[in-house]
Order: sequence, then C-alpha cells, then structure tokens
Amino acid sequence: MSSLLPGSAPLPGAPAASALNPDQLQEQQMIKLMQTFMESCPAKTVLSGTMGFALGGVFGLFMSSMRYDTPLGSGVPGAATGATAITDLPMRAQLKAGFKDMGRASWSSAKNFGKVGGIFAGVECGIEGLRARNDLGNGVAAGCITGGVLARKAGPQAVAVGCVGFAAFSAAIDSYMRQPSEGTGGRVD
Repeated sequence: MSSLLPGSAPLPGAPAASALNPDQLQEQQMIKLMQTFMESCPAKTVLSGTMGFALGGVFGLFMSSMRYDTPLGSGVPGAATGATAITDLPMRAQLKAGFKDMGRASWSSAKNFGKVGGIFAGVECGIEGLRARNDLGNGVAAGCITGGVLARKAGPQAVAVGCVGFAAFSAAIDSYMRQPSEGTGGRVD
C-alpha cells in the first residue's frame, strides 16, 4: 500500500503501511472505502435527496406556521369556501386543523426539495464524470436539465423557462461558492 489515503503520498518520516499495526491498517482501509462510497454518484444522489427532503420538511413546517399570521377571519385551511372561520372553532379543533395543515405543507415541501436535490446532484455528478472536469459548466448544465425535467408536464415553453431559471440560479450559487476565500491566499479548493 503506497499511500494511506486516496490521492495522498505518505508524509516524510511517517511509518510505511507495513509498519502499521492491524488496527491502524483496518482503519485506513475503512477510511478509503468510505471516501470511495461518498464520491460515487449514487451516494451523492441519495444523500442530496435525503438532505433536501429534510430541509424541505423544516422549510414547509416553518412556512405553514407563518400562514396563520393572517387576519382573524381566515377560514380553516383545506375547508370549503365559506366554511367556519378558524377563530370560531374551539381551541382543540383550531390546533388540530393547524397541525394537519402544517403536516401537509411540510410533507409536500419535503418531497419537492428532495426531488430537486436528488435530480440536481445525480445529473451534476454524471456530467462531471462524463466531462472529467469540475467546473462551473457542470452545475449550469445540471441546473438546466433539472429545471427542464421539473417543468416537463407544463409544456415546452415551461421547460425552456425552467432550464434557463435553474441554470442561472446554479451559475450564481456555484460562482459564489467558487470564489477564493480570504484565508486560502487566493486558492480555490
């Protein structure tokens, strides 16, 4: 084993791999295995979809809780038009209706964020693997494909707008994230 970690040479003065005891050698092999797994496209896709789902759930919960900051005469969410105002219901019924609405909004937002995260990460990783480069173009192309896929049911014009919108957003975020920070001396990691 010439290197302890993928892509790294042993440090000068460090013990050779053969000088490691079996526990250290097993630990190095596990680290290498975990790094290989985390760099795979399926793992990135699942991880991004899962994290998007979690973030979307929290976002949906927060946004639905803000919905009740409306005038007191608003109706019960999900009820027929002209139904009883939520303030006219008993407290227990108000809480039940509010929590039910928050759960619906949270679930819906979680599914949408998870879908966006999974599609974008999978497509970007695939493009990066095909191009064998890690640059701004990968994110822009992945954004365009993701926006188009998400808008496909609304017709060709919506696909074009989704493509341009997601590509522009991805370019803005990616270019910001690729800016050199002050602590790296102008180096982009």
